[in-house]
Amino acid sequence: MKKAAVMLYPLFSMQEISCTTELFKFYDKEIVTFTAGGEAVRSEDGFTILPDKAFTEFEREEFDCLLLPGIWEPLPVMLDERNIRFLEQFRGDGSFVIAAISSAPLLLGKAGLLESKRFTHGVFEEFLDAFPVIPREGVARTFLVEDGNLVTAYGGAFREFAAAVARKVGIDCSDTIFEPMAGKNYSEEDFVFHLPPEVMEEARADWDRCLEKTGG
Repeated sequence: MKKAAVMLYPLFSMQEISCTTELFKFYDKEIVTFTAGGEAVRSEDGFTILPDKAFTEFEREEFDCLLLPGIWEPLPVMLDERNIRFLEQFRGDGSFVIAAISSAPLLLGKAGLLESKRFTHGVFEEFLDAFPVIPREGVARTFLVEDGNLVTAYGGAFREFAAAVARKVGIDCSDTIFEPMAGKNYSEEDFVFHLPPEVMEEARADWDRCLEKTGG
């Protein structure tokens, strides 16, 4: 299985892609994070993230998809030409999955990746009027759109986005994998959890090794 690249930038929305990256982790798809110069960035909710690599270290043949989270303040990210140059390499490649949520399609539009594509977004109309980088003729007024190798979504559709992106890269999961739990009837047994014996045996061995090292 090829790796997943995640493009990060200042004030990115970690929450909007966390379901997607959780699916990647669960299905053993390696995730590599990138920023323009390999510098640390702060998420919109204040977490400081040190990426794995800079854009210059990206080896395209190792990856089959690129994930773009939304941005709290998109204008500075759009004006950083390093972000746009990085995205421009994916023009015309229908086999490489590009997944962008919320305001991230602004970057795709500026890099020319939305031409002749159907897509959606979560950007204020006034912002689009002031900074016309998105081809309006391709906009679909809905929560999730798949068009060939492109997956786009409104920020509130992060669950549906995760499932769609996962399936696009060959992960078999249902549309309802992250559906809300409220409003259903549960028994106590639904909240009793068990590990397979072989996993428990490995956990005990790890515990014993830790005790030996710490003298516990």
